[in-house]
Amino acid sequence: MAKRIGQYTIELDRMPGIIGYGTAVGKKEGEGPIADEFDNIFEDTTMGLKSWEEAESALMTSAINSALTKAKITASDADGLFSGDLLDQSIATTFGVKDFALPHIGLFGACSTMALSLSLASLMVDSGAMNCAIAATSSHFCSAERQFRFPLEYGGKRTPTSQWTVTGSGAVVVKAGGGAPFIKRVTLGKIVDFDVTDANNMGAAMAPAAADTLSGFLKDTNTKPEDYDAIFTGDLGQVGSTLLKQLMTEKGYTLDENYNDCGLMIFDMSDSDVAAGGSGCGCSASVLCAHILKRIQSGEYQKVLFCATGALMSPTSSQQGKSIPGVAHLVEIVHNKG
Repeated sequence: MAKRIGQYTIELDRMPGIIGYGTAVGKKEGEGPIADEFDNIFEDTTMGLKSWEEAESALMTSAINSALTKAKITASDADGLFSGDLLDQSIATTFGVKDFALPHIGLFGACSTMALSLSLASLMVDSGAMNCAIAATSSHFCSAERQFRFPLEYGGKRTPTSQWTVTGSGAVVVKAGGGAPFIKRVTLGKIVDFDVTDANNMGAAMAPAAADTLSGFLKDTNTKPEDYDAIFTGDLGQVGSTLLKQLMTEKGYTLDENYNDCGLMIFDMSDSDVAAGGSGCGCSASVLCAHILKRIQSGEYQKVLFCATGALMSPTSSQQGKSIPGVAHLVEIVHNKG
């Protein structure tokens, strides 16, 4: 039976395993540093469909199918699907997963959704309420820009603090009794608001939440950053990851060589278009399912903290001058159950 450790962290008793994981990304992501690790790379931003939103749905469908293929199961073998995206009413998810005909738990955690969906899927499997569950999320540069910022035709200049929304999707299949990687502990984060209002500086909006969740986990588990082979946030970019290190230092923790941010890993940071790095639900999801899980499964990493971060903004709140609250959820993923 799962038990609470400290104030916020939950330790999973059966430690369900990740039996499959898949990715699908766009052309720009397919030209980045981890391009050869993605399952599917699509050259066309619409994937031959009528809209960017339809393309994003297709990305999620593709990522889930890749995860199911690797898991050697079909969708009917799963008991539920946890997923979400950045768009209003999560329409990319709705149309991306409807044909799987599974009980669906729709989620919104902004860019933290991969950690949120993976946490909840793992908790449901660990509890015995489900034997097998799928966790997934997606984002698309064009659909996100249209909703949150300016039409692409506007051609606005990007600020140095802005981030490039990843066109991509990641999906994970979690199963009771599955093999490595295993889900050991999860920490569901609180909403933290430092009154940042600039939609082009989401790293600054999300970093305080990442610091709150990560430091909370370390305190709950009586561990230090150096106890882990790797710690990944996603996706703070250059501005947010620098701020996170400062905030963690103030809390008495040092993030060193074992720390990285998914927003800094997915693109070539010399590309001026990406400015401060990658963002979007699909950013940390793609890096997790292409790069991180593979290394945990092989044993290269024994213990990893995956802390995905989200800026809880909407077009309505931004137009009304509201701040951008942040949230971060954390999953500890390990190679051995010991």
